[in-house]
Amino acid sequence: MKHYIGLDIAMKRTFICVLDEQGKIVHEGSEKTDPQLLADYFSKIGLQEIVVGFESGSLSHYLVTGFRVRAIDAICMDARLLSPILAIKINKTDKNDARGIADALRSNMYTRVHCKPQESVEKAILLTSRRALINQQTQLKNTVRGLLKSYGIRLGSVGAKFFSSTVMKHLENHEEIVRFSIRALLSAFDHLVKEIEKVDQKMLKIVNEDKEVQQLMSIPGVGPVTALTYKIEIFDPTRFKDSKSVGAYLGMTPKEYSSGDVRRQGKISKCGSNELRSLLVEAGVVILTRSKKWSKLKAWGLKIMRKKGLKKAALAVGRKLAVIMHRMMIENKEFVYGEPKVA
Repeated sequence: MKHYIGLDIAMKRTFICVLDEQGKIVHEGSEKTDPQLLADYFSKIGLQEIVVGFESGSLSHYLVTGFRVRAIDAICMDARLLSPILAIKINKTDKNDARGIADALRSNMYTRVHCKPQESVEKAILLTSRRALINQQTQLKNTVRGLLKSYGIRLGSVGAKFFSSTVMKHLENHEEIVRFSIRALLSAFDHLVKEIEKVDQKMLKIVNEDKEVQQLMSIPGVGPVTALTYKIEIFDPTRFKDSKSVGAYLGMTPKEYSSGDVRRQGKISKCGSNELRSLLVEAGVVILTRSKKWSKLKAWGLKIMRKKGLKKAALAVGRKLAVIMHRMMIENKEFVYGEPKVA
């Protein structure tokens, strides 16, 4: 007989509920959140055929990887879609959540989440670290600019490499305590600049060794960060049956409410990666405003921009880019600009 094991994951402990094929509770308990300890726990229960499932979250990759070592094909379930099912219970407890997850497994009322391979996870950590460093650099730069305004010093456009020297030059005739305080901020700023350069070098090395990423970069407006982020997020293009579904996966399609004679479309769902979505929209802006070479994509986007404005046009082009980049990965081709129609 097949048994369904629902896991309610927490940082320290995981609550476990085991159901049989009729939905009867066979066992309940808890164990430390460790895939090896959880696998040992399943062995002690002594069940022959089991199906293990848990909600997607920050520990998903850790758990899936650990379970695979123990030959357990655990199912990572989409937490966003599973949430309404778990909300049916009046009392939200770890015990009830584990049972709800097990019941969703038994009833096949879930959507399986594709967990990223180890290589994609490692590259994603590199890009996340880079983004965090850039955010800290920007925050320090803006802080220094704000403090200088107290003395009427308004800096123009200054690059990161010359920012510190430019600031200290403006502070030559000011009090020592002011120069000391600003210098402390600039020291941290300069260190961040050096670390970002190191991360960028590492990223460019990865990009230069990846043929798929270089092909994606043949699109105007798509640089190393956008191409690599897309490759990491999609990782396996064959898991999408239709390229058009990539736009919906990244939350770039409008929500829809339909009931009887009522049908409404709202704003985009924003259910995917915020980082990749913003990068694709930024690439759309570049294609529409800065790219000089003609392409079918640009001509299509300009028509939308004349009717709807730049903001909506950039989003539409970004969504189209997501679809095109998926086809490029499937067909292993570079970007096709196309030929303008002859009047």
